[in-house]
Amino acid sequence: MPIESANDSQMPGAAVLSVSALLRSARDALERRFPLVWVRGEISNFTRAASGHCYFTLKDDAAQVDCVLFQGRAAALDWAPREGMRVEVRALVTLYEPRGRFQLRVEAMREAGLGPLYERFLKLKQTLEREGLFDPAAKRALPGHPRAVGIVTSLAAAALRDVLTTLARRNPSVAVIVYPVPVQGSGAAERIARMLASANQRAECDLLLLVRGGGSIEDLWQFNEAAVAYAIRASRIPIVVGVGHETDVTIADFAADRRAATPTAAAELAVPQRAELLARIGELARRMARETRRQLDTAAQSVDGLARRLMHPAERLRAMRGLLAQLGARLAAANGRCLDAARYALGALAPRLAPASVRQREIAAAQLAELRARLIVLDPQAVLARGYSITRKATGEVLRDAARVVEGERLQTTLARGTIESEVKRRR
Repeated sequence: MPIESANDSQMPGAAVLSVSALLRSARDALERRFPLVWVRGEISNFTRAASGHCYFTLKDDAAQVDCVLFQGRAAALDWAPREGMRVEVRALVTLYEPRGRFQLRVEAMREAGLGPLYERFLKLKQTLEREGLFDPAAKRALPGHPRAVGIVTSLAAAALRDVLTTLARRNPSVAVIVYPVPVQGSGAAERIARMLASANQRAECDLLLLVRGGGSIEDLWQFNEAAVAYAIRASRIPIVVGVGHETDVTIADFAADRRAATPTAAAELAVPQRAELLARIGELARRMARETRRQLDTAAQSVDGLARRLMHPAERLRAMRGLLAQLGARLAAANGRCLDAARYALGALAPRLAPASVRQREIAAAQLAELRARLIVLDPQAVLARGYSITRKATGEVLRDAARVVEGERLQTTLARGTIESEVKRRR
């Protein structure tokens, strides 16, 4: 076997790579050869770092490969990966250079064997979401204290026993009505929808629980049918959906007024704890008793105050007479003071009254003489006395224009003394 000499690496044209350069070249070659591939396997050694990144091994019977699911992609999952779960990952084949380790960088992940069903699930979810079936504003509030709860499920379902046990434990006084319907198999979705409509027509309960236990995606698929989603939104009665395990999510969960992680959780959402209600009632009773005692104490104090102010009618009359006498004395004293003040004022004004009266009389006489002179000037009788006269027509109209009379018309002339009646013979 030929042995390479130490001098071979020094041959002209031979390239010497650093470790990082070699690994980078290998990484680039892998990523070009396998841009994105789907890989199926079982999750092992699953860990979630504080950063939110997920690290796990994907294995089958013959081999295993390290995988990384970064925080942004992990947050987009609406289910939780767990140890031992069979999954399919869409990943980039790459090399982690710092460790020289072959790994898959996961871009998407789904449960194994769910490819076509999962795509169908996503397509229906997007369609119903565009139609507004998942609008939070359309969700109905659950009744705080339902008198009757309806359970829509199979009579053979283990979920029914769990729900009945939980309801009886939390509040046995709430009536329970079971609406039996198949929850698995062909045609179950349409039968579930019809049963929800029937429960609404019967209007026997205040809340409906649509429940079933866990199972495979195929077992739960009836709750991913559009008929069930439409029936849930058409219901006048609020509906809580509790289907499968905590990680199972169906179209019915999105359409429901409330989603519960499990059937038992749905029962716990449906009715309040009887012990909590009794404790609340007890606390309210104690508060009411304290408030009643406080109001009674306040009323008693008011009664005592009124009693101290209350007196016999005769005593009140005597008090009123005394008050009246006191007021009369005060009134007489006040009148006396007023009269004294008036007398004093009159005594002070008397010396000034006589001169003021004389001056007022003189001023009034002068004003009267002036007014008399004005009246004399304006008196029509004085004008007549100077030789003038006033001629009126028979209607009383004062005649100022000869054109206003006609021949033969009778006139009346007023002189300084007496009147003359005449007849018009001619006018000029």
